Amino acid sequence: MSILAAVGDLLGEMTATPTGQSSVSVYETGRLVSLSPWLTLHAARIRYLLDAEHPTGGWGGPGGYGLAPTLSATEGLLAALRRGDLAGTSDPLHRGAVAAVDRGLAVLGERLAAVPASALPDMPAIDLIVPALVEALTVHLDAMRDDPVNGLERWRTAPRLPLPPGMTPTRLARVRAALTSGHPLPEKLMHALEVAGPAARRAAGVVPVGPGTVGASPAATAAWLGVPDATTSAARAYLEGVVRQHGGPVPCTSPISVFERSWVLSALSRAGVPLSAPPPVLASLRDALGPAGTATAPGLPVDADTTSVTLYALARAGQPVDPSSLRSFDTGEHFCTWPKEDGASITTNAHVLDAVGWHLRHGGARADHLAPVVRRLTTWLAERQAPEGSWSSDRWHASPYYATSCAVLALYGYGVGASVGPVVRRAVRWVLAGQHPDGSWGRWGGTAEETSYALQVLLAAGQTSSDQCAQAIARGWRWLVTMDGSDGGPALWHDKDLYRPSLIVRAAALAVTWWGRASAGPDPVEAGPSSRSAMIRIA
Repeated sequence: MSILAAVGDLLGEMTATPTGQSSVSVYETGRLVSLSPWLTLHAARIRYLLDAEHPTGGWGGPGGYGLAPTLSATEGLLAALRRGDLAGTSDPLHRGAVAAVDRGLAVLGERLAAVPASALPDMPAIDLIVPALVEALTVHLDAMRDDPVNGLERWRTAPRLPLPPGMTPTRLARVRAALTSGHPLPEKLMHALEVAGPAARRAAGVVPVGPGTVGASPAATAAWLGVPDATTSAARAYLEGVVRQHGGPVPCTSPISVFERSWVLSALSRAGVPLSAPPPVLASLRDALGPAGTATAPGLPVDADTTSVTLYALARAGQPVDPSSLRSFDTGEHFCTWPKEDGASITTNAHVLDAVGWHLRHGGARADHLAPVVRRLTTWLAERQAPEGSWSSDRWHASPYYATSCAVLALYGYGVGASVGPVVRRAVRWVLAGQHPDGSWGRWGGTAEETSYALQVLLAAGQTSSDQCAQAIARGWRWLVTMDGSDGGPALWHDKDLYRPSLIVRAAALAVTWWGRASAGPDPVEAGPSSRSAMIRIA
């Protein structure tokens, strides 16, 4: 199948799945096992947690990325055991859950004490999630002193789990107190409403929106819902729809249609892929943009990241919208993802530079307003490049290749001033140095997604006149198109758990496959047994 046919299939699939496609989450699924045993496919969620456990115990990604999923899965399975959800000691699910909880508690005892709060990845609400789940597990273990679970007797008198060094429950206590007293919570906290515990249930001022979701999160919706009744049909229908779509387990966020559609279209169009975006998709993006911007999903606050990528996607599709909605995110130095954000995001500011730079270059808005923004963002991004050439830390993705690609594409495409050239050259050198012997790139091993981002840097920077760069592009491109999806589809995007937006990842690989085909040398179809059909299965 040709690249363009594969792109057509992807766009068709995106149109046919209006809620978007995302990998399921151990963290979010564990919360549903704990909070909603009445929900359809409860046993399927338990099986998923047992199947997703690592052989040595624990769940989730490497290092600190495994903390929230391991806490959630362990607590969810222990809650199911204590409720008697599983048939009995002879039931395989019961035996598996007992063994998994035993291993999970052991892993948590080691990790919680060993990993300081400052070393944990910058995941949404992690400073609320960890104290909430440590507290929930403590409640279970205290109750087991009088009501033990067969097979877990050793935990009746074991030391209770600590918080990571440097982490306190203070902020969690403030959130719960505000909710109990009826004070409105910031909209961004709705995505993790489950941390509030019993105070979340039908909390005053919290109303499901859109398709019936609270915070675009199955877990937050389940925490608000409790046991459904006639007044909560929309929230129940939302949860039933999400679990049926994914066969039991659930993603951290649903729907993700605005996010998915804008990222897919911007990646393909930037690479020069000749495509005709489906009119309903473009209409949905235009409808999502309001005077304040757009959100990733109903129930989440509007944010500069989704707003800027949506503006960029529409502009490249020939339907530009004035970028004035971004002004409310301008701090005077950089652009916040949302007002009162803690910290700042490299990729959000790179995406704002894309959107503003496009409109400045094409006369889509007043140059006297946009030109200073472009200069300021160019300087801000350049000053945050690491000495070795990468942008190594961003709050929305685990891989420095994503942040580096976003920064280079924005700077090389729309940055101004003498700093752009040296900054881009340092990034190119860093990418070249990080290529694995097989031609791939990746933080924890070669992946199709990260190889796509690395190739974007090399191709966008126009370095193909360099023999070293040309050889790296050829090796990376050939590795990418012959992978046939066998990289295992690792999750690298930040939410409450690591996740993989599958169509976005697939679009990145298809885009760079198209972009690099003229620079990569002989097609691997001619050099070996691989089939060009691999291109549709890269992600």
